[in-house]
Amino acid sequence: MQLILHKKPTDEDISPNREIVIIGSGPAGLTAAIYAARAQLHPLVIAGLEPGGQLMTTTEVENFPGFPEVVHGPDLMSEMRIQAQRLGTEFLEQNVMDVNFDQYPFLVLTDQRQFNAKAVIIATGAEPKRLELENEAKLSGRGVSYCATCDAPFFKDVEAAVIGAGDAAFEEALFLVKYASKVKLIYRGSKEKIRANKSLQNRALKDPKIEFIYNTIVTEVLGQERLLGIKVLNLESQKEYEIPLGGLLVAIGHIPQTQLFKGKIEMINGYILHKRYTMTNIPGIFAAGDVVDFRYRQAITAAGQGCQAAIDAEKWLQDPKLF
Repeated sequence: MQLILHKKPTDEDISPNREIVIIGSGPAGLTAAIYAARAQLHPLVIAGLEPGGQLMTTTEVENFPGFPEVVHGPDLMSEMRIQAQRLGTEFLEQNVMDVNFDQYPFLVLTDQRQFNAKAVIIATGAEPKRLELENEAKLSGRGVSYCATCDAPFFKDVEAAVIGAGDAAFEEALFLVKYASKVKLIYRGSKEKIRANKSLQNRALKDPKIEFIYNTIVTEVLGQERLLGIKVLNLESQKEYEIPLGGLLVAIGHIPQTQLFKGKIEMINGYILHKRYTMTNIPGIFAAGDVVDFRYRQAITAAGQGCQAAIDAEKWLQDPKLF
């Protein structure tokens, strides 16, 4: 019996003409791929050089349905990708460098290839703003967090700190205080310059477990394998001191990864706008996940919206007039 060796597919084997191209490979992009593949749309996911989204840097996830035990973020993304591939999704580990939504089919260009797509789902996600301190990235998921809803249960009965002074910071502090023994809310400005709405401020001020530290910045994140505390500088006295902590939550904002689409699609504050269901102002271009969602920013809500975008794209491709 003759052994037949099959050539392993390469990037060049991927057809340039696509029913649907999905840009991004986080929960929104991979869920969209699963649904698009099941609809026989033969989706192509352009995953980027660092695929998987924010969950690739999340050590433990305990709030994604279907996992009674804690699952590691990279493992969750790996399982979703395997599922999408099994159903027929193709993946390309390249970065999208440009798009042309003025022509049809739409044009999507990477640094090595170009693709014609009848529909596009944008699922490029968002990145939390960081303190940009040396040890911060190393301890992300090991005591340093950017989402109280995601990680607050891991800070049970420990002292924690929240960095920020906007609505998001106060909301995170009020959620975190349900778990932590004490929460320090640290802000670089004065009390008078806090941006959060008065209702949130009043609730936080009345909570005996929340302590306010004004005119202070974090200068160092302390710890090796896990967060041990922070070093801070009082901007008025110029006094630097350490605060022991079991949790640090950075709530200074998010940056939607939409720079590529600036001037090519309608946005507000960098977030893509939905015009009809998950479709943008350009018929045939859909968006899902943190590029749209500035409120919830959860893996499960991103996945749900990825499902919606794939179903919307399928219906639009069947008959744009009826969508």
